[in-house]
Amino acid sequence: MTLQYLRTAADPRVADYTNLTDTALRRRREPAEGMYIAESSKVLRRALDAGHRPRSFFLAEKWIPDLQDLLDRYPEVPAYVGTAEILEEITGFHLHRGALAAMERPAPRELGPLLASARRVAVLEDIVDHTNIGAIFRSAAALQVDAVLVSPRCADPLYRRAIRVSMGAVFQVPWVRLEDWPGQLAALRDAGFVTAALALAEDSVSLDELGARRDERLALVLGTEGDGLAAGTLSAVDLTVRIPMSAGVDSLNVAAASAVAFWECRPQPK
Repeated sequence: MTLQYLRTAADPRVADYTNLTDTALRRRREPAEGMYIAESSKVLRRALDAGHRPRSFFLAEKWIPDLQDLLDRYPEVPAYVGTAEILEEITGFHLHRGALAAMERPAPRELGPLLASARRVAVLEDIVDHTNIGAIFRSAAALQVDAVLVSPRCADPLYRRAIRVSMGAVFQVPWVRLEDWPGQLAALRDAGFVTAALALAEDSVSLDELGARRDERLALVLGTEGDGLAAGTLSAVDLTVRIPMSAGVDSLNVAAASAVAFWECRPQPK
């Protein structure tokens, strides 16, 4: 493995890492180029342990000893090293979590086989905040959710911030981006899932009631941070569910609500 030292922020070899703070640009660019960015030594290790392949490593010299074993494991992958100033000029932020890596985006999963082996599924409709996406994935990993489905307009689970907030759970929990929403709710129903949307509706059942049902297969549908679930989605699910509240609070942040729902509706041991 040969370390490649950067002398200027204009070096074309590190184009994958430019303008990382431009969210709109990166959301368009990364999926189109078949890549994503893993940030921090811990997240990078979890991505590699999940079988993802690196395109390159990007780090300050002081982090070389911490990552030497990984650099040795992938001798064919370039490792770009620069001063803190050059790295910050390239990325747009101070790199203080160890290292970055440009990773090959894994091939999309197929929905059918994923549903065939699942008992609990989370479905995310148009959630655009990457912090919420990451937090939901972390709760899904911790609370026995077998898969996450994201609507066509949902934020990218492999965006840098979503990965970091999830602590790498986006590599652990299988996920699929849906192409036809809410049309693909029919695929969940055909696979034997009860579809339950978290929403404040007049005919909602309480989360306690849903948990007590112990449905063998359950898909929990969560909506966007501002407007909640679309009317078409609410009309297509089997039932709507509310989390009982007190002290005049009418709702929770979507990530917090997901954790409560995942826990209450966790599958029973077979």
